[in-house]
Amino acid sequence: MDVQAKGRYVRVSPRKARLVADLVRGKSAEAAIDILNFTPKKAAKDITKVIKSAVSNAEENHGVRDISGLKIKEIRVDGGPILKRYMPRAYGRATMIRKRTSHITVVLSE
Repeated sequence: MDVQAKGRYVRVSPRKARLVADLVRGKSAEAAIDILNFTPKKAAKDITKVIKSAVSNAEENHGVRDISGLKIKEIRVDGGPILKRYMPRAYGRATMIRKRTSHITVVLSE
């Protein structure tokens, strides 16, 4: 049985979030949360929220009692829409700043 949770439009760069996702891929849900609590990256907090949501989905929707048996089968970070902002530069020019967003998907299995 697979349980899924998604975090959509998370305001973190997908490239940086993938570095954090690689730390917990294949680990148990409890171990992943412990690892992420001590990871000093912005994306760690967002990925922790999605993992906790998936664990909660397993308990509520699928009646899983023992969460220690849940493992991260798949964790994926895809790019979302890019917010475009402009920064004034010299000689009346402007450069674009791209504020990237991510879609985080976590699949747990027993």
